[in-house]
Amino acid sequence: MYINFNDLFLRMQQQLDADQAVLEGALLIELVQRIRPEDASNTEEIDQKFQAFVQSLLITPNAAITLQNFVLKLINQYKQTSLYADTGILSLDGFWNQLSQRLGAHFLPLINDESQLQDLVRRVFHQRSDKYWLDSIDEADWQKLFALINQGHSNQNEKQKIKSELIKAITVLSYRISGIGLHPEFIDAQPNLTEYESPFLVQNREIVEFIQAHKKLEHNTDPMAVIVPPDAAQALVMMEQCRDVVLKIRRATKRIGVSLSLTYLLSLLEQCLDRIELLLSLIVDEDQIRYESLGLLMVDITTAIYSERSVRSLLATNSELIALQVTENASKTGGHYVSTDKQGFWSMYKSAAGAGVIIAIMATLKILSARLVLAPMMQAFVFSMNYSFGFMLIHVLHFTVATKQPAMTAAALAATVQQRKGSKTAQIAELAALIINIIRTQFIAILGNISIAIPVAAIITLLWEYGLHEPLLTHTKASHTLHSLNPFTSLAIPHAAIAGICLFFSGLIAGYFDNMAIYRKVGLRLKAHAKLKQVLGQERLNRFAVYIEGNLGALAGNFLFGIMLGSMGTIGFILGLPLDIRHIAFASANFIQGLINLNDTPELGLIFVSFLGVLLIGLTNLFVSFTLTIIVALRARRVRFEQWKPLAKLVLTHFLTRPSDFFWPPKTPLEVEDGSSSPKS
Repeated sequence: MYINFNDLFLRMQQQLDADQAVLEGALLIELVQRIRPEDASNTEEIDQKFQAFVQSLLITPNAAITLQNFVLKLINQYKQTSLYADTGILSLDGFWNQLSQRLGAHFLPLINDESQLQDLVRRVFHQRSDKYWLDSIDEADWQKLFALINQGHSNQNEKQKIKSELIKAITVLSYRISGIGLHPEFIDAQPNLTEYESPFLVQNREIVEFIQAHKKLEHNTDPMAVIVPPDAAQALVMMEQCRDVVLKIRRATKRIGVSLSLTYLLSLLEQCLDRIELLLSLIVDEDQIRYESLGLLMVDITTAIYSERSVRSLLATNSELIALQVTENASKTGGHYVSTDKQGFWSMYKSAAGAGVIIAIMATLKILSARLVLAPMMQAFVFSMNYSFGFMLIHVLHFTVATKQPAMTAAALAATVQQRKGSKTAQIAELAALIINIIRTQFIAILGNISIAIPVAAIITLLWEYGLHEPLLTHTKASHTLHSLNPFTSLAIPHAAIAGICLFFSGLIAGYFDNMAIYRKVGLRLKAHAKLKQVLGQERLNRFAVYIEGNLGALAGNFLFGIMLGSMGTIGFILGLPLDIRHIAFASANFIQGLINLNDTPELGLIFVSFLGVLLIGLTNLFVSFTLTIIVALRARRVRFEQWKPLAKLVLTHFLTRPSDFFWPPKTPLEVEDGSSSPKS
């Protein structure tokens, strides 16, 4: 591939010869435009165009030196320190300020400072795809390009100015690292930092000594003096020690919990450490290291230009630890929702059956509260409290709502994917066995809920009519209830999907509050509560504190899940949107209550379609909540699992060969191998 760059080199030289005050950045923009591939993912095109550029520098007389002169003089027209020290690095003003600024910038764009080098970089690499093709260029090609451009010993003043700016940026970053290391929340997370000399302070001392030695070398005018070149090795050692502290804190978050502010500080610190190591590599004497680091810096800055104003990038950078902690708590709980033997199978049925009784009562209370003439918000409050306290009672009594399982079991599945060992075949077989166990447990949980909810709801309905001599539902209301379950003529399935989303959020909320209980030391603070101590006594208070610390997440998740279910219809009414929820347990209770209160004998088709709607509502609840949770859980763990097709094939094959394993526990623990299954000890 041949690309003509001669006209650009000629115009650059003309501007240099004219000795004009300001060089035009437009020439550099046009140069990059000619190198830029049409498809940022086409590695062959990227390589061809880059090699064509390098070849043009080789064959065109004085092209390399012209480009060197032009780029160095152009860069020195701008302020540089901010580009090296700030671009691609989170601000010190915290997560919420950053979030508000970035959201505001979408509505009222920020004004670029044309005196800063960021502005030139933003204009040169103005396409979002630039970061992809720049990252695709090999390190060897970067080294070849920069070695070619940097030939000769001219422009020493310009090079020295850039080096001085790099040193300023290193100094800024070093002091910033020291400040973060002394932050109270950081010290709370790692108290050992106060017991010995903090590496965050020591690194600053080493950086200052390195810079002083570097400046001494630069200002030396005695050609006979012997000065040892400054060595950044000790400073880099301290950087590694700082990284070790960060790693310890990340590991400790599983035990102590994590806050959004701590997550922000950790992300900021890691970015500062990465950047200062990169800048140190740029001022060393070894050309190979310097050229390689320069290529990395270009990619890093180009990527940061587009992410520094992105809300999505900010959330992705700072939510990882929170999401991991949330799903980690959920996965711990999720292990209890997966039965592998007959004992666990029947235990799950009993737990779900107990929940079925309470669900039938909740469904009845919902019907009775709907009779009240209330304002929309008051009605939403009554419905919400019915659901919230009902779900909390289910948890307190150690019962199980079937649809609460996916949010837990999905996180447990993600944790298994993360920890997978051995061959790919063995990994997939292990996951297949887990999925089969999850499906079987989910089946018996649903069966436990509806097998008890339906008869209990029927008994309540019949007793109500017998005792009060009036039906629980009018014929019109009963008919409407049954027709609202029709999956073909109503919005039952979309409303079931909304309920699935609410289930997903309730799982996240539960994990968040579990994390908060640990991080905020809720249990210890309750034990030390003076007024509660007077009311309950220390022994009862201790038991209460232990229970709250261990169950705060579940209680909060259930309470807020109830509010979501109870208020969704009112929100839809206020917004003029067809919003509502359909939950399999309540749908099954409403199904039997509607049948009983029909004045006429119900048609067989209506019974069939309504019951089909109940089943489809349940499947939708499960599918939506499970899918959303598994996506979040895998992303939080930085896990990419690409074996979904062979996994699905293995599970399907097992279903065709041994379908009973999906509904009844095998005599021995299940193990799946090579698309066939056999129970093994």
